[in-house]
Amino acid sequence: MIICGIKLTHDGAVALIENGELKFCVEMEKIQNNPRYSEITDSAIIGKILNDNGYFLKDVDCFAIDGWAGLTDSFIKTKNQGEDYIIQVAPYREKTRSENLLTQFYFNGLKISDEVLQYESYFHVTNHITSAYCTSPFAAKGESSFVLVWDGGMFPRLYYYDYNNKTIQSLGKLFYLMGNIYSEFSQYFNPFKKEKPVTGESLSVAGKLMAYIAKGKVNELILKDFEFVLENHLELSLKFSDKFATKFIEISSGKNYRDEDILASFHVFLQNKLIEGLNDKIKGSHRGSSNLCFVGGCALNIKWNSAIRESGLFKQMWVPPFPNDSGSAIGAACSAWMVHTGQVNLKWNVYSGPSFINNESATGWLRFECKINELARFIDQVNEPIVLLNGRAELGPRALGNRSIISAATDRNCKSKLNHIKQREDYRPIAPICIEELAPMIFEPGSPDPYMLYDHQVKDEWIDKIPVICHLDGTARLQTVSLADNPTLYQLLCDYYNITGIPVLSNTSANLNGTGFFPNLSSVMEWGKVNYIWSDNVLYAHPAYELFLDNLKRIDHVADSQPAAIIKF
Repeated sequence: MIICGIKLTHDGAVALIENGELKFCVEMEKIQNNPRYSEITDSAIIGKILNDNGYFLKDVDCFAIDGWAGLTDSFIKTKNQGEDYIIQVAPYREKTRSENLLTQFYFNGLKISDEVLQYESYFHVTNHITSAYCTSPFAAKGESSFVLVWDGGMFPRLYYYDYNNKTIQSLGKLFYLMGNIYSEFSQYFNPFKKEKPVTGESLSVAGKLMAYIAKGKVNELILKDFEFVLENHLELSLKFSDKFATKFIEISSGKNYRDEDILASFHVFLQNKLIEGLNDKIKGSHRGSSNLCFVGGCALNIKWNSAIRESGLFKQMWVPPFPNDSGSAIGAACSAWMVHTGQVNLKWNVYSGPSFINNESATGWLRFECKINELARFIDQVNEPIVLLNGRAELGPRALGNRSIISAATDRNCKSKLNHIKQREDYRPIAPICIEELAPMIFEPGSPDPYMLYDHQVKDEWIDKIPVICHLDGTARLQTVSLADNPTLYQLLCDYYNITGIPVLSNTSANLNGTGFFPNLSSVMEWGKVNYIWSDNVLYAHPAYELFLDNLKRIDHVADSQPAAIIKF
């Protein structure tokens, strides 16, 4: 069976499942250098995406569209070949805890070019649940799991997927704070303060805020004020973030709290509420599973993820690499697949995004053959950032080595250089990529983390050795790499380690400011902010970079490296 999942609104995407395997998911932001969080503004592109990946509209047995705003009838305005039309979809979430989360909503009227098609739609929250559970190790092992969903437009809610009965059960909300409050609250305080806070900017603020709070300290008095506001001024409305923030400012007037301490304390306040709420829910649920999936935009918060994992409430925890709405098209396809086939264990790979387009067009760039082992030596010698473009793009918002800017992690000036290139604030972190087997030597806990979803402490003896990737509080957003995860990236790390004794490189996303990953070679060349690009065993050098030839001569061509699994520990 072939199922096409579609997310029309922000983080728009098209995903395709064929016979239980995710063949691809193309997010709109990852094609044509589109802006981050792009919608599908014209449904005709769905047919083109299918064609580009070897499929046709007639091949698809079922189209499934992600649900959206409202608890009753939900409609989305869109276009097809430039002409406006309105399409009906499932609601955002269920109305009552007893409602069937796998309810199919049948509609007609999906316009793709000259075709008008029937389609199904599922609750937005259901698609979060299924995208997380179907990709989890629990589905692969035939185990049940709790699923925590905390998205921007909903309170944190706990669900339970019962593997034996193939049902999703709602266990209710944890507390009355919508997910977007994390970033919307910050817009009342420096450095994110705005004269009039903008709800739509919450998507881009959250990541900056998570980094900035390292400048502050948690204040117990501030935590008590937050608790007072939540308990005594709970006005449930669309402007609850505004009411919460203004009430806090009112009761804390004259207490001389620093803004950075307020933001750091608010982060911990929400973290504590999550753990307390989970503890209360699972104790009263009488469910046998000790597994947890965490999904929704809030599951991108690596510090909350780590705190939940370390709480001892669950034996195993899973966060997919696309927990925000970038995974909703996958979830819509998973929901339909579960309903039609009864299967839940999806075969998938994180590198299932758009294929890289090798369309070298900028004139004058130098072009040299460069194998992985030669690239490792080059990185060590030149101490320059290099754009790495390899195969299909990563799913979700994190660059995991196929659309990355990499560099040595040993020069503390490199962090400033990278943040300048990316036009980012100086407090923003640069992530480490590390050989999985050696991660515990450098990081605590250093456990496998292939999708950068948990917080790791850099051990004291390594802080001065790899300063580029150390955050202000001594932590790092680690990506561990195994031979199975990404053979090319693993080989590079192994070769670099054999040369330098350091199994870590730095990694940040390769993209224009405010857009998705670079879709092609010419985009990077026209951008011109980095002097080197590596793709498919070819190293490109900017024509104005006169030192390149001298650097290349210093490298020489070295013998092919040993198989990646053989590392000189």
